[in-house]
Amino acid sequence: MDATSTLFGILYTFSASLLYPVIIILILLVVFSLMLIGEFLSEYAKRHRDIENLELCCNDVGEHISSQEFGKAAGSLRNLKQNFMVMSFAESAAGHLEKNMLPAIEWLSQEYEIRMAKRLEQTRIVATISPMLGLMGTLIPLGPALIGLSQGNIEQLANNLMIAFATTVIGLFAGSIGYVLTQVRKRWYWQDMADIDYILDTLEVGE
Repeated sequence: MDATSTLFGILYTFSASLLYPVIIILILLVVFSLMLIGEFLSEYAKRHRDIENLELCCNDVGEHISSQEFGKAAGSLRNLKQNFMVMSFAESAAGHLEKNMLPAIEWLSQEYEIRMAKRLEQTRIVATISPMLGLMGTLIPLGPALIGLSQGNIEQLANNLMIAFATTVIGLFAGSIGYVLTQVRKRWYWQDMADIDYILDTLEVGE
């Protein structure tokens, strides 16, 4: 019986010691999620997709490559007026194209795909971890709250329940931001990768 009580005491002490780290991390996640909103709005302002411009530039690039005029093809590639990621890829690809390093452009596209995945990881982690930590912040204070209830200490009960509800709301708030940003960015980056794949097909290095 004493061993069981000691074990339960260790578990309770360990779980109770996690409360303040959980609260601190939740606050940091909320601040980070608000920063992600600002970054998201900045990225949204830079998005501009012009399908006609994309097709025109790719046609010019294809014609110049078939004529072995890699310098002119690179110039046509730099004339792209698209979303930020696609334009950045086109600018980098143009440098390789001038040197007739077509295989390097395929490698470059994979690097951009990894870069997009990395940006999605940030919001995906926030969307996943925040509700988990919110649940931890909800359950941990329930122990002291029940003890306060058993002892008739209404103030202790109220304080712990307030912490439990607050951490739940904060966790769901940060998680919701992360989820929404992840879904919207995922659609953006699918579109960007489709445009990059079209450029690769024009350069005949996509396969």
